[in-house]
Amino acid sequence: MMEDLNISVLIALVIYFVGVFLVGVYAMKYVSRARTLDCGTGFIDEFFISGRDLNGFVLAMTMVATYLSAGSFIGGPGTAYTQGLGWVFLAMTQMPTGYFTLSVLGKKFAIVARKINAVTITDFIRERYRSKSLVIIVSLSIIFFFIAAMAAQWIGAARLLQGSIGLPYVTALAIFAITVIIYTTVGGFRAVVLTDTLQGVIMTISTIILFAAAVKAGGGITNIVRSMKEINPGLITPYGIQEGFMTKAYVTSFWILVGFAIVGLPSVSVRAMSYKDTRSLHRGIKYGTVISMVLLLLMHLVGAFSTPLVTGIESGDLVIPTLTVSLFPGWIAGLILAGPLAAVMSTVDSQLLVVVGAIVNDLYGNYIKPNDRDNTKKISKVSFISTLAVGVIIFIVALDPPDLMVWLNLYANAGLISTFLWPVLLGLYWKRANKEGALASMIVGIGSYILFSYKWPRPLGMHAIVLPLILSLIAFIIVAKMTKKPPKEIIETFWGI
Repeated sequence: MMEDLNISVLIALVIYFVGVFLVGVYAMKYVSRARTLDCGTGFIDEFFISGRDLNGFVLAMTMVATYLSAGSFIGGPGTAYTQGLGWVFLAMTQMPTGYFTLSVLGKKFAIVARKINAVTITDFIRERYRSKSLVIIVSLSIIFFFIAAMAAQWIGAARLLQGSIGLPYVTALAIFAITVIIYTTVGGFRAVVLTDTLQGVIMTISTIILFAAAVKAGGGITNIVRSMKEINPGLITPYGIQEGFMTKAYVTSFWILVGFAIVGLPSVSVRAMSYKDTRSLHRGIKYGTVISMVLLLLMHLVGAFSTPLVTGIESGDLVIPTLTVSLFPGWIAGLILAGPLAAVMSTVDSQLLVVVGAIVNDLYGNYIKPNDRDNTKKISKVSFISTLAVGVIIFIVALDPPDLMVWLNLYANAGLISTFLWPVLLGLYWKRANKEGALASMIVGIGSYILFSYKWPRPLGMHAIVLPLILSLIAFIIVAKMTKKPPKEIIETFWGI
C-alpha cells in the first residue's frame, strides 16, 4: 500500500539509482566507440575489462566493492546480530582479500593476460591448458555457481528495500534487477568500475556514520556490550551463541574460504588483468586493504551492536535497514542505506559480467559460433540477450529466499574457488601444470565440495572447503606428474623460454 511506504527513504534511493544510470550512460560512449571498430575484439576488450586502464584508486575501490557484497553489508551483519561478536571476529578474516589477490596474481597475471589477449579468467584457462573440455567445465561452473551467488546478492538488496521502504519483497527484487541489468548492459565493465568507485566511497562514508550512530544510540560501546551479555552471554564470546558452532578449527579454516582462496574467484581475479601499470597495482593493494578493514570491522560491529537496539524482525538480513530507518530521518536514512545497496550492486554487476563473459566470449565466441567472434553487431546483440536471460533466471531463483542469504553466498563462492584456485595459481607458477592435472583438479574439487556440503559439512571440524581444496591439489599434482608435459609453445608463451 502506498501509505505504508517510507516515501522520503524511497526518494533518496531513487536519486541514487538515477546517479548510477548516469554513470552507465557516460560509460556507454566508450562501448559505442568500441562497436565502431572493425572487429569484435575491440568491443569485447572494452565491454569486459574497460581497455585495461584502471588507476590505483579505482582498482582498489572496484576490488573492495566487488568482493564486499551483500554478505558483508546485509547478510554478515545479520549473522553478527544473531551470533554476536564471535561472527565479527570470523568476518575479519576477509580483510586481506585485495592484498592476497593483487599480490599473488599481480604483475604476472596482467602481463600474461595482455600477451594472450585474455579478457576473462576462462581465456586464461583456455590458452594455458589448450583443452576444450576444460573450458566448457569452467564456463558451466561459472554460470551455475554465479547464478547462485547473484541470487544471494539480489535477495540482500530486496531485503534492504523491503526493510527500509516497506516495498513488497517481489517488487523490491524487480526494481533492483531492472536497474542492474540496464546499466551493466549499456556500459559494460567501465560502467561497473566507475559505479564501483562511486559505490565504494558511499559505502565507506555510510558505514562510518551508521557505526557512530549505533554506538551513540546504545549509550556507548561498554553499555552495548553489557546489554548484549544480559540478553545472551554467548553474544560477547568468540564462539557465538550456539555451542560448537564457531570452534577454533572452523574459524581457522574459514580464513581459507574468505581470505587466501579468494584469488580463485573469477569476478575478483579479473581485476588483476585490468590495471594500468605497476604503480596502480601497488596503490590498489594499499588502499584496498585499509578500506576493507574499515568496512568489514565497522559494518559487522553494527550488526552485533544492534542486538539490544533492534527487536521483532523476521530475519537477521533486515537488521541494517531496520536500524538505519529507526536512527535517522527518512532522506538521511536513504542516503545511508545507499552504502549497503552500493555494496550489493557493485558485486552483482561484476558477477553478471563474468557470467555473460562465460556465455558470450567463452562458449558462443569459441565453440557455438566462432565465426561471429569478429562480428561486433552479433557479439553485442548476444551480450544483451545473455544479460537479460541470466537476469530473468536469477530473479526466479531469488523469489524464494532463505532466512539468511549469507549461507547461499558462501556456498557459491566456495564452489567457484574449488573450481578455479589451483588451475589459476599452478597455471601461473608451475611449468609442469597441464590440462590433465587441471581437469582432475576441477572434477575432484567441485565433486568433493558438493558431496561434503551435503554429507559432511564440517569435516574434522573445519569448513567444507578445506578438504576439497587439499584433495584437488593432490589430484592436480599426481595426474600432472603421470601425464605429458605441456607443449613447448605454452611454456614459451607464459615464461618466455
